[in-house]
Amino acid sequence: MRGRLVAAVGALVVGALAACAPIQTADDVADQGYQSGDGSTKTWAVGDRKGPVELAGTDFEGEPRAVADWRGDVVVLNTWYAECPPCRAEAPDLVAVANDYADRGVHVLGLNSTDEAGAAQAFQRTFSVPYPSIADRTGKGVLALQGVVPLNAVPTTVVLDRSGNVAARIVGLADPSTLRSLVDELLAEPEAA
Repeated sequence: MRGRLVAAVGALVVGALAACAPIQTADDVADQGYQSGDGSTKTWAVGDRKGPVELAGTDFEGEPRAVADWRGDVVVLNTWYAECPPCRAEAPDLVAVANDYADRGVHVLGLNSTDEAGAAQAFQRTFSVPYPSIADRTGKGVLALQGVVPLNAVPTTVVLDRSGNVAARIVGLADPSTLRSLVDELLAEPEAA
């Protein structure tokens, strides 16, 4: 009798827990609002680089931003939005890059086509983001990049050389050591590159 009671209680507990958990399927990532990339990196030799990228817009604080203002410096562009899990995972690494390279002629700029200002600013506060992000709800910023370099996922990180040309692209979560290596290589290039 006691064995049956224990088995019945166990079945009730398992049933109750199963009712609270979402049903897992092979399509779990579908319809969650983001496309995950595999972190693959593509680089272009100096002579094969497209650009310069002409990206401009207003950041979430209402300030105008233009990549052209940073010609002569290396620029790291990152597409993101607040509820994107890989965007949240890579945010501390992008913050570290922005802080560590700020005095070396490197700028980081976010591009957010999804969030309203409140959600984006909350993300920026949560991760102590020191760099601006363009509010791109119209998609003009993404379109400007698509003409030069395909954006296949969110997040995507695009690294521009000092001339504003696309030198590298990371699709998906950016590995911090890979990103730093790309930036270091571009800083080591001659100014006229």
